[in-house]
Amino acid sequence: MEKIFLKAIHEHQNLIYKICHMYRDTKEDQKDLFQEIVFQLWKAFPHFRSESKITTWMYRIALNTAILEFRKSKLPISYSDQLPDQVSVPGPVEELDQEEQMYQLVRCLDVSERAILTLYLEEYSYKEIADITGITENYVGVKINRIKEKLKSLSNR
Repeated sequence: MEKIFLKAIHEHQNLIYKICHMYRDTKEDQKDLFQEIVFQLWKAFPHFRSESKITTWMYRIALNTAILEFRKSKLPISYSDQLPDQVSVPGPVEELDQEEQMYQLVRCLDVSERAILTLYLEEYSYKEIADITGITENYVGVKINRIKEKLKSLSNR
């Protein structure tokens, strides 16, 4: 069983990386989320009955893990008595490569919109997206149109 699981993870690890990139800003947080998703997949693997594609099953668990982790993550805030000498300001959006620009825009979406967009970009059908996310097929179409409009609006700022 372990070999089959590791083979599945190896073959489909890019889908996990994409979800981590969509839901976490820093490389370290993305690595933590990747580990958590793999752990959740491992725990659920004995219950996978091949009733759906392995990627559909992996997306469902990965997205649920990312969304749950996103909601419960609270950044530790530490306060200092002194102000820093220099403040680092991120560069303008134009300086980032196109992929990072896309991820920046996607991170502006709410968690459910990110999940739908991730699956849409992976060319899942509306039916498959509906099965994974638990919303109706018609609502998937509505949400995708709204997401496209929202992304256009965000990119024109």
